[in-house]
Amino acid sequence: MSRAALLLLADGRFPAGGHAHSGGAEPAVAEGRIRDADSLASFCRGRLHTAGLTAAALAAAAAHGVDPLALDEAADARTPSPALRATARKLGRQMMRAARATWPSPDLDALASARPRGAHQPVVLGLTARSAGLGPEDAAHCVAYETVSGPATAVVRLLSLDPFHATAVLARLAPELDRVAEQAAEAARRGIDALPAASAPLLDITAEAHAAWPVRLFAS
Repeated sequence: MSRAALLLLADGRFPAGGHAHSGGAEPAVAEGRIRDADSLASFCRGRLHTAGLTAAALAAAAAHGVDPLALDEAADARTPSPALRATARKLGRQMMRAARATWPSPDLDALASARPRGAHQPVVLGLTARSAGLGPEDAAHCVAYETVSGPATAVVRLLSLDPFHATAVLARLAPELDRVAEQAAEAARRGIDALPAASAPLLDITAEAHAAWPVRLFAS
């Protein structure tokens, strides 16, 4: 296993398109639910333990070797919002392009052929981790970190929040991030039927509203 590969995959500069998405932070800022570092921490914590846990488990399962097409169907079933399903597939398509250029593998080629419009991003990320020689917990850590780092980075732009304060939020969440990644990896070892399906209805509702905004800074 390469720790350098893990750092590269988790790096926000990995060209997978995540920088254009706020993870629901943009509508939360507009509605006043994120106003400062404390409310950002609450938002990220809620996202981590719901959508983050579900996505991390899907990624861990893909890294563990579970059928990615079955996982893609499981991801669809766990994503009730059409807007979020479209976003997950768009990000999956972008992740696939970066992954195949960086860590080419027959598994990635097969999934790209089976899902030309994009598989769900956590599934692609997990398969990418496997292609890079990483394990299920590594894939889960990448997704869990992405779940909170994306909104934190977006809020720096949306609110002109001090980036030091945003980074401090992520640092304080680190122990919870580790626990979520461990929980996700453990669920992945028990098979597809054991994967969590934690829901975040408010994220689903605001995603649908945000998708209809005529002007927005972030794609989601």
